[in-house]
Amino acid sequence: MTDIRRTLLWVVFTMSLVLLWDAWNKHSGQPSIFGPQVSRPAPAGSAPASAVGGVPAPSATAAAAGAVPTAPAAATPVGEQVTVTTDRIKAVLDSKGGELVYMELLGQLDQNDPTRNVVLFDRSAQRVYLAQTGLITAQQGLSLPNHFTAMSVLPGPRTLSEGANDVQVKFESPSTNGVKLVKTYTFHRGLYTVDVSHEIVNGSAQPITPELYLQLVRDGNAPPGESSFYSTFTGPAVYTDASKFRKVEFKHIEKNDAEYDRKANDGWIAMVQHYYASAWLINSQQPREFRAEKVGNNLYSIAMVLPLGEIAPGQSKTQQATLFAGPQEEHKLAELAPGLDLVKDYGWFHILSKPLFWLLTKLHTFLGNWGWAIVALVVLLKIAFYWLNASAYKSMAKMKAINPKIQEMRERLKDKPQQMQQEMMRIYREEKVNPLGSCLPIFLQMPFFIALYWVLLSSVEMRNAPWIGWITDLSAKDPYFILPLVMTATSLFQVWLNPTPPDPMQAKMMWIMPLVFSVMFFFFPAGLVLYWITNNILTIAQQWVINRKLGV
Repeated sequence: MTDIRRTLLWVVFTMSLVLLWDAWNKHSGQPSIFGPQVSRPAPAGSAPASAVGGVPAPSATAAAAGAVPTAPAAATPVGEQVTVTTDRIKAVLDSKGGELVYMELLGQLDQNDPTRNVVLFDRSAQRVYLAQTGLITAQQGLSLPNHFTAMSVLPGPRTLSEGANDVQVKFESPSTNGVKLVKTYTFHRGLYTVDVSHEIVNGSAQPITPELYLQLVRDGNAPPGESSFYSTFTGPAVYTDASKFRKVEFKHIEKNDAEYDRKANDGWIAMVQHYYASAWLINSQQPREFRAEKVGNNLYSIAMVLPLGEIAPGQSKTQQATLFAGPQEEHKLAELAPGLDLVKDYGWFHILSKPLFWLLTKLHTFLGNWGWAIVALVVLLKIAFYWLNASAYKSMAKMKAINPKIQEMRERLKDKPQQMQQEMMRIYREEKVNPLGSCLPIFLQMPFFIALYWVLLSSVEMRNAPWIGWITDLSAKDPYFILPLVMTATSLFQVWLNPTPPDPMQAKMMWIMPLVFSVMFFFFPAGLVLYWITNNILTIAQQWVINRKLGV
């Protein structure tokens, strides 16, 4: 039994050291030992901004393939810039293709610079992140307006006026082979969604069969300021009713082995990062194709292509789409499209995380403070597992009570290991102690606490949420490291309360492990550290009471 305990402790301790070393490598800019070395991303502005797109440039050959167009090598980078402001967003649209090249989320403060707002879409030397749409076709010799076509901007208001609920910006392409595209953006008060209407007017003498592509293009860089001591997903995602939510990692796009549905009659595409996401949504049932591609140096696209059927000469057709770009507010996302709330990354324990987040929001509604809501939720979890924990802590207390007898026996039989093992098992039987009795209850409840960990790590509601005093942002690390120090102290006190392992090496490891974990917690968000401290304090209280009752 001692060998089993020793093996478990060595495994946990070794993995802790490996994870800590890997986290430090990533923090210092070195490659992770768990994945291939990723080349340093080129600055986002090192290539012309217009060199961002799907696949070959519009031409008879490319058009025949029905390919999402990429830029010609010498394309002009920008057109007229149109700035739109609502109560929620400040957006910049480019008349070149009517693409969305900048979006600032008003009121969502930047974690690294609280004087600025979060910028999601951008086209600058530091970042490329764009929303693009246009037309393609498989008809030989026919090219159609796309996101490189110079479009004219129709006059109209650019700021959401007092009392108005929306503001519109309309782009109109010149006639390309007799076909014109009219693209209308409608921004709404109080919303992070933009309705985008595409009207295709066939002024040619022949029927056309256009396809509309909705595309998100992004560089492969993680959002600035992300911690290297915990990992969150950044990259494209595809959702269909058949396969549900699929992340598409940049490295799999590079290797052309990403797994996702290529065709469906439903679904959406998204670009995901910590706390925020963008997505193209078509909620009607109609055929569509999904494409993920590398479109440049450190540039990737995710596209949804919709066949629009035949449009006769002199006729027109309109396709509506919705662009979401904003915070991952779970309940609001679920209302926008089936499965859109899944962009919020809950890790492996999604089935437990969702109800825990629901309970956390209810506690916040009652208490009015996310920090106290975290404390209250941990209290409720400890109450729910009280009797399970009591069994474990009683086992620990009994182990602590017989520890002097075990130590004396080990000293007496230190030269007779086989007899020592037999004598130890005899003492355990006589005292009715199971050495592993404290492990099973803890393992059974670990999934719940891991799920809560992911809730706190992924919930945008924690951003800029204060608790008390110096903790003004539960999503950021404690600026004075007070909470991590308290967590370290409580973890060490727990070790003191628990029985000392009979093996001296195990005993040393029990003291070293909390110190190893504590190093990582110095860089964790304050909300996560608060949750761990609360759990430690409640565990200490319950263990202390049980020890007193058993006279330990």
